[in-house]
Amino acid sequence: MSAHPFDAAVALQPQADGTFLGHTSAAYANMVGPFGGVTAAQALNAVLQHSQRLGDPISLTVNFAAALDDGPFIVSVRPARTNRSTQHWVIEMQQNGETVLTGTAFFGLRRETWGADEHTMPDVPAAAEVPRATGPARVEWVKRYEMRFAEGAIPVEWSGTDQGVSRTRLWLRDDPPRLLDFASLTALSDVFFPRVWSRRPLLVPIGTVSMTVYYHADNALLQRTGSGHLLGQTQAQAFRNGYFDQTAQLWNQAGNLLVTTHQVVYYKE
Repeated sequence: MSAHPFDAAVALQPQADGTFLGHTSAAYANMVGPFGGVTAAQALNAVLQHSQRLGDPISLTVNFAAALDDGPFIVSVRPARTNRSTQHWVIEMQQNGETVLTGTAFFGLRRETWGADEHTMPDVPAAAEVPRATGPARVEWVKRYEMRFAEGAIPVEWSGTDQGVSRTRLWLRDDPPRLLDFASLTALSDVFFPRVWSRRPLLVPIGTVSMTVYYHADNALLQRTGSGHLLGQTQAQAFRNGYFDQTAQLWNQAGNLLVTTHQVVYYKE
């Protein structure tokens, strides 16, 4: 059986000097360079594969310094500090001798405590009741995900008229379905299309500059989620002077909050 397209995309080969060799994937190509969610997942995967890793990811921040060209790249990661139950990582991705991504990751050993989800899942129709988004995709990576928009679908008319709100709610998962893990959850956290296109439907150039993912799920919760649909919600907070930020949340079908994310995006008029 052939590997899932996502597994092939995030595959890394350990090198003798301690770095990891990766390669961009045509299956996750974007307008310029690869889909940022997969690049972030590749960066995280280097830490996940490292022999000195302690625990599981609690947070990941990646800064996209430049778009990757099609081809190989090198990821270097090092534990900046390791404590009894926490670990801080420094990440750098290079291509052709130049830095294309910098990042940090925080890993830790989780323990049983009291807990609650204060940001509860919104009330939307079940995934089976929402039609799957169809039609030609402008970029290849979109075809790797099943998307069912309950609210705020991708604009049909690009009129440039201010819509007054940028919120989107949708059911999503890998296509073909794949058991959820930390790497795929990272990529899914970046599936949302840029909020400036939702608030003011106009195809202006954009590019994510920095993205942070906060993982609220442990391995047990990921296993219970399996390959089921996730409900995603995203909305911008401010558009100003060429930059905007957008936050997002992902819940499983049982209503468990798996991740929250925040990113800053450049846009050009």
